[in-house]
Amino acid sequence: MAITTSELPDTASAVLVFAHSRRQVADRAEAELLVAACEWADLHPPESVSDAAAFTMPGGGEHEEPVAGPGAPLVAEFCIPEFGAVLGLSTTAAKQLIGQAVELRHRLPRLWRRVQAGDLPAWRARRVAETTIHAGLSPQAAAYVDAQLAPFAHRTTVSAVDRLVDAAIARYEPARADLEAARAADSRHVTIEDQQVSFAGTMRVTAELDLADALDFGAAVTHGAETLKTLGSEESLDARRAAAVGELARAQLALPLVEEPAVQPSRNQGTPPPARQVVLHVHLTEDDPVARLEPGTLTTLDQVRHWCTRSHTQVVVKPVLDLHQPIECDGYQPSARLREQVILRDRTCVFPWCTRPARACDLDHIVPWETGGPTDTTNLAALCRRHHRLKTHSAWTYQRTGPAAYTWTSPHGHTYDRDPAGTEPG
Repeated sequence: MAITTSELPDTASAVLVFAHSRRQVADRAEAELLVAACEWADLHPPESVSDAAAFTMPGGGEHEEPVAGPGAPLVAEFCIPEFGAVLGLSTTAAKQLIGQAVELRHRLPRLWRRVQAGDLPAWRARRVAETTIHAGLSPQAAAYVDAQLAPFAHRTTVSAVDRLVDAAIARYEPARADLEAARAADSRHVTIEDQQVSFAGTMRVTAELDLADALDFGAAVTHGAETLKTLGSEESLDARRAAAVGELARAQLALPLVEEPAVQPSRNQGTPPPARQVVLHVHLTEDDPVARLEPGTLTTLDQVRHWCTRSHTQVVVKPVLDLHQPIECDGYQPSARLREQVILRDRTCVFPWCTRPARACDLDHIVPWETGGPTDTTNLAALCRRHHRLKTHSAWTYQRTGPAAYTWTSPHGHTYDRDPAGTEPG
């Protein structure tokens, strides 16, 4: 049971002593969790993978999974989701935790010993392990990082770890260092963070351009912002510059990228290439000022109105699907209408803690088609490919308990209730 405010010490120094002691308890628990993660990996080596299950979908049955860097033990793939589920983690987060634990114990043993001795917080060691895993360091390079960093890991910054990893690559993998240096010589990029949409309906874009391109782009954006002001816009300069980028993009989409030949076949004359279509799935509820964008971002109704009234915007209103009206198909494959209904109902993969959008998922027959399960509203659920394979080839089972509610049972008997609001241990 959580402590209440009235039970806390009533002096400033006593509160600090109490907070410090709780931090030590939490650090000890995190260190023990890493031990548990390694033990779980040891209990599920590649030899435990069974290839007896029939294969019915791309990706195959269970396979051995590399979770840490070169030379570290592999683990059986399907053990990862159960370890994550019991901790309230997604499968991806569970793989990271197990991988960091295995990396520390097998490739960064000095850091591992410091964590288990209680003089290095687990979160600091995990941060280093994640860096060495991501870098794919050779065993010799990882050992170098471990030896150089271990005495100072309790006060080393992220940038210092990155520099040490670069040094290890240069020392022990010179050919790779030369290749990465050549690749890094051109750092130009345009990155659109399309999975991070703000409530106001904005999205972050970062870029690094050639000098001439950057100057031309800046001049075009400045001209566009001035034009918008001339046309009556009362927005701030930054807002007008942002809007000018959108106008530039829409204008470019209506033009050929290269110069057209002077003479074109008559069937092409006067017909510009079609603009690229950008699709937003917007869900509105009567009298609700908040709209939901798939895969789950929220925005205001006023923002949706603004998008719909912009030039070059085509709005398509699809018929409303009754999510409670059963739809049934005769064959194995669901119809487009049935698939859309399941996607709208489930919203994401329905495995515990998974958040992959339903539009990127398979539709799973809860009761398998081969054993008589129908292809209908009540027997289909959205599962991402990873968890579809898990359900098909392992002892995980689930059943539908409500319109968009499911109860899962793990191989070791733990249960989890899943609905659009999230996951709750059973």
